[in-house]
This record gives sequence, structure tokens and C-alpha cells, in this order.
Amino acid sequence: MSTAAQQDPARTTAAAPGLRERKKQATRTALGLAALRLAAERGWEAVRVEDIAAEAGVSARTFNNYFSSKEEAVMASGTERAERVREELAARPPGEPLWDALVHAFVTALEETPSVDPGTLLRARLALTHSQLAAEQMRFEASMAATLATEIARRTGTDPEHDLYPRLAATIAFTTTRLTFEHWVRSGSRTPVAEAVRRELERVRVDP
Repeated sequence: MSTAAQQDPARTTAAAPGLRERKKQATRTALGLAALRLAAERGWEAVRVEDIAAEAGVSARTFNNYFSSKEEAVMASGTERAERVREELAARPPGEPLWDALVHAFVTALEETPSVDPGTLLRARLALTHSQLAAEQMRFEASMAATLATEIARRTGTDPEHDLYPRLAATIAFTTTRLTFEHWVRSGSRTPVAEAVRRELERVRVDP
């Protein structure tokens, strides 16, 4: 435990997610993983919301409290990685060039949350072959880019409501990462995916 946490226990408590939030996140994760397991067993088209709920040990009503579709359930499992990107960016030195900080944030998130596990690979392959899931992925990506744009605006001293750059940089970074990963899956590349993403992000550098 850090010295700060020892001196101020309340600070640690405030920083940690509450029990209710942890339970909600656990349920979201369980539903997303259940959808992927069933897709692997039955094929995506054969998976129903009721099946996902039963696999996760909850009711269909509970599923609907969290997600509006099975596509949304699957894509939401990427939320933790997207939040990790934002946290990494926020932690970078203030004077570091923005794009360098972004590259570091994306690569670190990929390295710390393995992207080659069966579930992640299956999700990528499903998105490549099912239009509804691909559309949900685009909506998810846009939402995550908007969140990241807020952090980019803070670092660059810009206004995300009136300046295009924060949203532009976030969107390019997310899109490049997704396209690189899709190519990596299709090609069966043996290059570590984090290194592949680093290389492509450097190629599309968009400085303020």
C-alpha cells in the first residue's frame, strides 16, 4: 500500500469502485462472455438473448436492464480496455507530445489486457462477418472516441465542443487500432499485435 493510502484510508475508499458498481460490472462482463461462448458453440445467428441470460445465470429482464441487444452485450466487453486507454493517457507527463502519449496509451492497454485470448479473437471474427455486430462496433467506437476526446482536449487546452482536433485524434487512433487488429486477425500475423498497432499509429500521426 502506498504511503498516501496509509495516511488517508478514505482516499483509497473513495478511489475504489463501490460494491454495487463492481457487481454491475461483473454482470455486464458475464453477459458478454456468455454471448461469446454461445456464439462459439452454436453460431452467432442461433444465439438468443434468453440463451445468453440463462448462460450467465440471470433473467432475460436483467439482460435488458444492461443491454438492448446481443450485439451490444458482446461489444461492451471492450469497455474496460477503452477506459484503460483513457487512464493511461491521463497519466502521461503533461509536456509529452500528444500523439506520443496516445500511442503509449493504446499500446500499453493492449499489452496489459491480452488481445489474443479466444474471446477477443472470436469477437473480431464475428464483427468481420456479421453486419449488425459490425454496426454495433462502430457505435461503440464512436462513444469511446468521444470519451477519449475529452481527455485529449484537457491535455491540449482545446474545447471538444468547438475544436475538431480532440475528436479527430481520438477517432483516428481508435479506427487505426481496430483496422490493424482486423488485419492482424485476417492475416494470421506472428507480429505481436501491440507492436503492429504501434507501427500503424506512428504512420497516421496527427499532431495538433
